[in-house]
Amino acid sequence: MTAPTADLKITWEKLPDDFILDEEPVENIDQPLLAAALREILEIAGLILTGILVAPNMGICATLNGKLVIKAPDWFYARNVQPLESQEIRRSYTPNLEGEIPAIVMEFLSASPNDEYSSKQTYPPGKWFFYEQVLRVPVYALFEPAAGVLEVYQLDSSGKYEVQPPDAFGRYWISGVGLFLGVWQGTKAERTGYWLRWWDESGQMLLWGAEMVERERQRADRLAAQLRAAGIEPEA
Repeated sequence: MTAPTADLKITWEKLPDDFILDEEPVENIDQPLLAAALREILEIAGLILTGILVAPNMGICATLNGKLVIKAPDWFYARNVQPLESQEIRRSYTPNLEGEIPAIVMEFLSASPNDEYSSKQTYPPGKWFFYEQVLRVPVYALFEPAAGVLEVYQLDSSGKYEVQPPDAFGRYWISGVGLFLGVWQGTKAERTGYWLRWWDESGQMLLWGAEMVERERQRADRLAAQLRAAGIEPEA
């Protein structure tokens, strides 16, 4: 498939099987933990259905003027993704060929933000230019974990990213996911700090697995206390 953007010829071609991907390590332990936590919530809530691809640090491919460009956001969410053939392993994702343009891409910023804000157009293009002008991803989110700062940009009618204001609760509605995205502070596993989390349309925060287990334990403890108060010893 081919589509012109300004002076660029954009084609959507699958990554060759023999293409060697760069094995760049993540910058710190926070990145995989943040990405896994976002996915866990969706998975537990039953929101990762057939055809939905949620991937951390996976290359998204496009070919610009005959040159392959691969950018690997820290997290992205795409719909209507074609299933893989039996025994095939997904190494990358090419929108408009394998499924829809991602509804949202996220980058987790280190202390020194770099390519995430780059509008560089010459090859290889910067991430901002790639997401905005090549992929035309509807929502681009930038999160600085150390400070708990979340910036959300949305494509406007002119095809440029425009910063979005949060709602009264500091959250952002992500229509392509059908949930609010926001910042939460607390502890999960071995990490204490700021996290990205999902809230449903009613404003209810979706829970991680450990939180659901703890909620059920507290409910059982309250029930046992009520039974004892009534002179009934609960069964073990």
